[in-house]
Amino acid sequence: MFEAGLIIGGQSLAASDGATFERRGPGAPDVVTRAAAATAEDALQAAGAAAAAFADWSARPPEDRAAFFPKISEALAARRDAICAAARDELGATPSWIDFNIEVAQEMLSEAARTAAALGNRPAGTDPDGRRHLVRREPVGVVLGIAPWNAPVTLGVRAVAAPIALGNTAVMKGSELCPRTHELVIACFADAGLPTGVVNFLTSAPDQADTITEALIAHPAVRRVNFTGSTRVGRLIAMQAARHLKRCVLELSGKAPVIVLEDADLAAAARDVAFGAFFNAGQICMSTDCVIVPESIADTFAGLLVAEAEAIARQTAPDGGPWQGSLISAEAGQRLRALLADAEQWGARILTGGTIDGTEMAPTVVDGVTSAARIYREEVFGPLVSMIRVTGEDEALSVANDSEFGLSAAIFSADIDRALRLAERIESGICHVNGPTVSDNPAMPFGGLKTSGYGRLGGDAAIEEFTELRWLTVRPAPRQT
Repeated sequence: MFEAGLIIGGQSLAASDGATFERRGPGAPDVVTRAAAATAEDALQAAGAAAAAFADWSARPPEDRAAFFPKISEALAARRDAICAAARDELGATPSWIDFNIEVAQEMLSEAARTAAALGNRPAGTDPDGRRHLVRREPVGVVLGIAPWNAPVTLGVRAVAAPIALGNTAVMKGSELCPRTHELVIACFADAGLPTGVVNFLTSAPDQADTITEALIAHPAVRRVNFTGSTRVGRLIAMQAARHLKRCVLELSGKAPVIVLEDADLAAAARDVAFGAFFNAGQICMSTDCVIVPESIADTFAGLLVAEAEAIARQTAPDGGPWQGSLISAEAGQRLRALLADAEQWGARILTGGTIDGTEMAPTVVDGVTSAARIYREEVFGPLVSMIRVTGEDEALSVANDSEFGLSAAIFSADIDRALRLAERIESGICHVNGPTVSDNPAMPFGGLKTSGYGRLGGDAAIEEFTELRWLTVRPAPRQT
């Protein structure tokens, strides 16, 4: 069994009152982690430690801060086996998924280090009377990062990397579903020799999560909130932050559509749809939820997609489990079973898969889904993709945009100009042409539209989110007579 603690001011600590909570693995009765359950006092201590570290850290030259990031990347690689073991037991994650997480996290660290040079003064013109204008970027203070369980390394690193590169300090609140995994990720920042208090870490018991989050948001030193998670919780975070006039970056739920046009390479599209739908058991904010196909090619495409799904179903991970990993809980399986039953009631057909055994679900393709079914509108978050048949391009676009969400999307076509014209009309923060909906590039602005959130992470977008922009003027001093 794993033990997980808090990291405050460079020290690994128990909760101030000694309280703990237990994490049981997906579908397993055994306790896999006993973790410290932070109190409101602990939350204030963590925010205070970050605030105390801010003056020194923010005053360092950018190149000094950037020099820590390759060391953090090396620490992630060194802790790879321990992170894999914790994520396997806490989340049912496969080694391939964690390796992917680490690879993307390392790219994020490199990109974050690059942004460190963005701070300081930039000339912005001179008036006729000689008054000079300067635009200044400077760090904001303490950033609260709240990371989810589904991509524990990538999103754990993303919660704090860019903010601290830009001179802020941070408190990361980890997920109660993977407290040991997240503790190991944050420990890599200490492994790299990061100064005391620059990054702090908390976990809370599930029934105390709201209390701890509210205490952190209310702390005067916390100036930004960086939250990745569900739209339901994101709304609550936004309301709490609004009460204190604090800006948020919210990366929330998605329901990524894929449009496959008649002229597309159907075999390649089927491979990418299967990857986007089934990788990590479909538990990614960018996972492909539905594929929209003209009736003229629907039968052919369905056969190709079913073949890809069944090939994935036959693959196993190194530990003998399913290649795509397991669902996060038996309750998630029950929810997916209900979605399938509802879709069938409205005339949809399961072409392959559909079997759920505890936390293991076969890759599933459902054809003939209509707007009457719950699965048409709700985020799936499981290894299940819907096929929606349409008459042409305009209807395909209408279906793709008929959603409250707008994070990722994709279009497959041999005609790139046509695909780009459609991409410009899709209501999503991200759209890929001839590529899967699951994709990341830490230099690009990542975020969604509509109820998929607001704000952007990655590259220069992070500079906008985690620094303050100021205007300074300098008038020449009058000559002494």
